[in-house]
Amino acid sequence: MKHKKNPAKDLQRNSSLYFAIGLTIVLFISWQAIEWKTYEKLGFSYEALEVDEVDEEEVPITEPMKAPPPPPPAPPAPQVLEVVEDEEEVEETIIESTETDQEEIIEVEDVEVEEDFDDDDPVPFAVIEDVPIYPGCENVAKSERRNCFQEQINKHVRNNFRYPEIAQQMGIQGRVYMHFVIDKDGSITDIKIARSPDRNLGIEAERIIHKLPKMTPGKQRGRPVHVPFNIPITFRLQ
Repeated sequence: MKHKKNPAKDLQRNSSLYFAIGLTIVLFISWQAIEWKTYEKLGFSYEALEVDEVDEEEVPITEPMKAPPPPPPAPPAPQVLEVVEDEEEVEETIIESTETDQEEIIEVEDVEVEEDFDDDDPVPFAVIEDVPIYPGCENVAKSERRNCFQEQINKHVRNNFRYPEIAQQMGIQGRVYMHFVIDKDGSITDIKIARSPDRNLGIEAERIIHKLPKMTPGKQRGRPVHVPFNIPITFRLQ
């Protein structure tokens, strides 16, 4: 009868593993032995150093030296007066008087005054010699024609005044300043709206001025001239 080995009791079962582990341990020990270094011990020790205290040297506090004040300015040298002896002749300055004697006759030359006036230049209504004559003011005295002109202009505005409906609905009111020129033939030209608070009010004021009649032109030194005129037209709601 053949005896069978118990596998648990077999000693050569893990022999290769044990050999590898042993070989690894031997190699590690050999490597450590080769790399081991030794150092020569030097004899030294720590000693406490005693340092003597050094007295702090007191530094004296010095104030900066002040520069001496500058010396006072020297007094001005006295002026030397030159004394003129009585014997020396001093030249006198003679001033001729411009006053004339009552008996002296002064001749004045006639001066011709050239008239520097161009009838193409406009002459303002306030300074013109002969104001334009509004129809109906022909028989008024010359001194009253200016007032008559303005009264007739105001009357013309009142008679032709018509408040724009759109301005009434929107409650717009104000003063429109109109400008126009009375030409050398008496016609109304160059009508402009100088300033207006609303476009509709300006159009109505322009329409009123366009309806002005032809007038007798204004004259300066007897010649017809252009006369500019400005008038305000007030639009007020009641």
